Amino acid sequence: MEKSAPDAAGRPTRPRVGHIQFLNCVPLYWGLARTGALLDLELTKDTPEKLSAQLVRGDLDIGPITLMEYLKHADELIALPDIAVGCDGPVMSCVIVSQVPLDRLDGARVALGSTSRTSVRLAELLLADRYGVAPEYYTCPPDLGLMMREAQAAVLIGDAALRAYLHDGPQLGLEVHDLGLMWKEWTGLPFVFAVWAARRDFLAREPETVHQVHQAFLASRDLSLEEVPKVAEQAARWETFDSDTLQRYFTTLDFSLGAEQLTGIAEFARRVGFPPEARVELL
Repeated sequence: MEKSAPDAAGRPTRPRVGHIQFLNCVPLYWGLARTGALLDLELTKDTPEKLSAQLVRGDLDIGPITLMEYLKHADELIALPDIAVGCDGPVMSCVIVSQVPLDRLDGARVALGSTSRTSVRLAELLLADRYGVAPEYYTCPPDLGLMMREAQAAVLIGDAALRAYLHDGPQLGLEVHDLGLMWKEWTGLPFVFAVWAARRDFLAREPETVHQVHQAFLASRDLSLEEVPKVAEQAARWETFDSDTLQRYFTTLDFSLGAEQLTGIAEFARRVGFPPEARVELL
């Protein structure tokens, strides 16, 4: 990768790139170490919401951003083609866990254990427009046991949602509803939770760097999906999930961003009330 513009002291700077600390992004980053591209990036690990805020503020140059935040700040950002975190059917790690059928949640307390506005907004949209209910929402830490003591249902994302989907929900006798599958059944379209974007001001200064980072991520993703049993086996060493489960999860997720995904994004944006000009523009 070429060196970026030097800093005030004359040293070349590495692009500041975000990394989501959830298992769903392991296949996007695993290959970076294998290809050597990792050394060319100044990587910041955090939650989707915090990384989104850092990219919008200008504390990151390139990174993942939740779909809701991208649509709000589309004029400052440009999306990288063919890379996203989404699904075309089940997602496994964005769920509503409920003690009662979803059509009985009108006026009930629903805990939002997630800071991802996209997943939360999708859950609210599905409950309001598909099930016709208006629950009372409140935010809390993503601890399913605590949530179920205070609420009738909970929205979870990421690793906590995956645990709820595979283990905790069934063990506690709760209904577990996959948000990706619910969207697919409702609209027939894939869903995108996060895209990768560059700041337009950074792109203007460093177009070649943006291109190289994009290519590095695509190469990393492709290598990871070619060697997905190895990725799952390595990840299982430090996770509570076994390698077979992780392999199933990594291959359930959809890391692409093409015409079908853009149609899904446009439909979501329309349903949640964004103006037509709020759209994902690809590099």
